[in-house]
Amino acid sequence: MSAIQIRNLQKSYRVYQKKEGLAASLAGLFRREYRTVEAVKGIDLDVEGGEFVAFLGPNGAGKTTTLKLLSGVISPTGGEATVLGHVPWRRENDYRRRFALVMGQKNQLWWDLPAQESFKLHQKIYRIDPADFARTRDELCELLDITRLLQQPVRELSLGERMKMELTAALLHSPDVLFLDEPTIGLDVVAQHNIQKFLKHYQEIRGITILLTSHYMKDVAALCKRVVVIARGEIIYDGSLSGIVDAFSGHKVLSVQFAGERMPGDLARYGEVLEEVAPKAKLRVDRTAIAKVLSSVLAEHAVEDVSVEDPPLEEVIAEMFARNQATEVADAAAKPVAAPPAT
Repeated sequence: MSAIQIRNLQKSYRVYQKKEGLAASLAGLFRREYRTVEAVKGIDLDVEGGEFVAFLGPNGAGKTTTLKLLSGVISPTGGEATVLGHVPWRRENDYRRRFALVMGQKNQLWWDLPAQESFKLHQKIYRIDPADFARTRDELCELLDITRLLQQPVRELSLGERMKMELTAALLHSPDVLFLDEPTIGLDVVAQHNIQKFLKHYQEIRGITILLTSHYMKDVAALCKRVVVIARGEIIYDGSLSGIVDAFSGHKVLSVQFAGERMPGDLARYGEVLEEVAPKAKLRVDRTAIAKVLSSVLAEHAVEDVSVEDPPLEEVIAEMFARNQATEVADAAAKPVAAPPAT
């Protein structure tokens, strides 16, 4: 049985449409107009126990809403989901003890108290045996190198240090499933790397199931083999990280180092010139034409080195999101405008 099973999961909201102007605002006091926003349109997903899955999508795609549904914070409009055999929105105590949710933009620790005081509160909430609590706390603090910071008020910690404390608090009760929503948002490169290193090590030794949302593709590349992409509330891709490039990128990057110091003057005929610093050039070439272009370059010019690579993952993801946004705009434009009600 999968650790996470989702079938046709849906979540929609009624949003009040506030109109501009005093007269419209006064009219809205007596007759309000609403529109329905479909945050999650009906997704199906299975995640096996021990998987580390990236859950990607543009802002407003439904990622955080899905995590909130799976953690029981909100209830769905329709569909079904189980996590470790539990229906999340029933909010059973047995389920609460088996998962954890960490949101990079929200704190669960007391701001003015040392983190160790919040940890003690978690011990009481989850009824963790004192010996198990001490052992787990010390293990996590050592792995994250934060033992020296336990007595320091949370407000005095750096953003990276606070996130380490948040992760420690979330893992004190040894959950089987961990939901991570943008855990490295706003962190510098060193802090990101430290969080990535910890999560990878912890997941390997504990074998827990992790569902991660992140806008940092380095998080995804470092941690996840499987990627699920959601856009407009629907899953548009579920597969390997490398498969995203094959499925959504229409070009390759050709890097050439020419012999001598002179550069050919006709590089643009091979593809879009991305970079040109003699004697090296980098070209964007259509994926279907790369073999022909490479053959022409080698036949027509003296070349010392050449390489063909996939575009950066960030670029592919951005291209994918832009394509879906364009589709959304086109669909909205194609919808017929509702006629005004008869008077």
